[in-house]
Amino acid sequence: MLAAPIQMQETFYRSRELKREARMLGGATYNLSRILLGRRRPDPLFVPIRSMQYLAVADDVEIVFVDGAGPRHIQMAWQAFRPGERSSLEMPVPFEVVYYTAESLPILPRLHSEFQRALVHLKHRDDRGLPGAVVVSLAATR
Repeated sequence: MLAAPIQMQETFYRSRELKREARMLGGATYNLSRILLGRRRPDPLFVPIRSMQYLAVADDVEIVFVDGAGPRHIQMAWQAFRPGERSSLEMPVPFEVVYYTAESLPILPRLHSEFQRALVHLKHRDDRGLPGAVVVSLAATR
């Protein structure tokens, strides 16, 4: 007898914006995040970044980063992606990073590289057919 999948809903909290700045996201990272998100639609893409104990959650509008060791407060968000401004798929994508906590200010450079690694790991799991998380709205259960 197979057990029913675990159904859960995650809630994340957003504080007041501390700082916003323009940045560039590598084309490979952006493209891979969109491919993996497309495989999960209409659900969001959950990307555990184990090396930093962070969780990235991507949807069609933004990617938010939550400290996986603490309460579900959004530390940072990547928003306003403008892939149409690049002339090839390999070029970086302009976006805005929004910082919500002082702790998030110094981690952006490391987060860029660790997010890319986590996406690659997730893609390899997908390609090998390994099970991932199933996201189901609690409103749909009962």
